[in-house]
Amino acid sequence: MPDTKDARARRIEEAAYKVLKDKGFKGASMLAVARAAKASNETLYNWYGDKVGLFSALVQRNTSQVLVRLTAARSHGGHGLETLTAVSQELLEMVTGARAVALNRAAAADMSGVLGQAIATGGRETVAPMLADLLGEAQADGAIGPNDLREITETYVALLLGDIQIRRAIGVAEPLTKEEAMARVQRATAQIIRLYPA
Repeated sequence: MPDTKDARARRIEEAAYKVLKDKGFKGASMLAVARAAKASNETLYNWYGDKVGLFSALVQRNTSQVLVRLTAARSHGGHGLETLTAVSQELLEMVTGARAVALNRAAAADMSGVLGQAIATGGRETVAPMLADLLGEAQADGAIGPNDLREITETYVALLLGDIQIRRAIGVAEPLTKEEAMARVQRATAQIIRLYPA
């Protein structure tokens, strides 16, 4: 199997996650990642520019994977609240997973704020419109009231996520099981219906 640029990039990114887990963002260096990936330091600098560029690339790839999975969950049929449930469960499992936690920890340690902005753009700013569309469908179906959709979406995201991301990032919460994620989704959905009755 040929060692394509994409295969090398994936190997470098896997190595970056490992170095990040072992050394944290401050302790991670381009050289450490290059060694772990069996790549040249020159390649890393040519492709990513610097450490922040490398970890920004990880954020971008993680974001694209999130969107692929959420789009797949949405395309499995259904409408409104039914699809919102599937998408929300998938979202919860991803934002509390090991990679998202590692990237959130890196962003907290990045004093430039570049990683935090990349996560915000690739995270909430990308996912919230999809949730808003599904909540809008639920409004059209008569499942929730005709209130301001932006407010409903912000409330739903707050109910769904709560403080689980920060609790995972600081190491005081375990990853959610599928059952725990579904329970959170069902609770958030029930609360949004109560808060915004049809």
